[in-house]
Amino acid sequence: MEFTNIFYVLASVLFILGIKKLSHPKTARNGNMISFIGMMIAIIATLIAKHEYEIDFQTIAIGIIIGTIIGAVFAIKVEMTQMPQMVAIFNGFGGAASALVAAAEFLKTGEITTFTLGTIVLSIFVGTLTFTGSFIAFGKLQGFISGQPIVFPGQQIFNGLMAMMLIFVGVYVVQSPSDMNYFYAVIIISAIMGITLTIPIGGADMPVVISLLNSYSGVAAAATGFVLMNNGLIIAGALVGASGLILTNIMCKGMN
Repeated sequence: MEFTNIFYVLASVLFILGIKKLSHPKTARNGNMISFIGMMIAIIATLIAKHEYEIDFQTIAIGIIIGTIIGAVFAIKVEMTQMPQMVAIFNGFGGAASALVAAAEFLKTGEITTFTLGTIVLSIFVGTLTFTGSFIAFGKLQGFISGQPIVFPGQQIFNGLMAMMLIFVGVYVVQSPSDMNYFYAVIIISAIMGITLTIPIGGADMPVVISLLNSYSGVAAAATGFVLMNNGLIIAGALVGASGLILTNIMCKGMN
């Protein structure tokens, strides 16, 4: 475990250097490669550290191959003018992945601590909201959904009530984890909030929304890192969350 944390620190340094190099077009390609190497180090270190749990490496390899093929096809086929749409989809998948991992941890057999239950609820909430919100953003940019703000009477009140309901059912999930109805309610409310928080925003402002959702995907990953007690995931998620918020702030000022 000690050696694993050393590799996580190394990966984190590479992530930071990669983000730094992404700040200039001339060094962006190298920054992307450096970040990729850092992620590979973190993944390999995690797999080695978890070998005692009888990991099915064949299944993992199949998942990596499928993901690589899908990612390569999108990277080659998608035009540069459609890059925001692709980023929106990737944000959505990232949020969904965090939510699914947290849900799997909740559904596994055995006793779960109160702290873990709380982080599971947070991860599912942010991850699911990011998933549905990202696909609404994709639809607006792609023209599947109207680019005009979609509003309805009492929308802010509705969102406020949904937030209060989420807190209510989230507390009950922590207090009564055996009652699956509250768990499903967290997923449903989070999915609805992702939609209702995104549809009122016009298509011209979608790049800013996508940047914010990118930050949310990092927050979801960091929360999932606390669920799994994985330092590498916590650090990577925190970096994505912080850098996404900074980028969102810069874009808001740039777009007035």
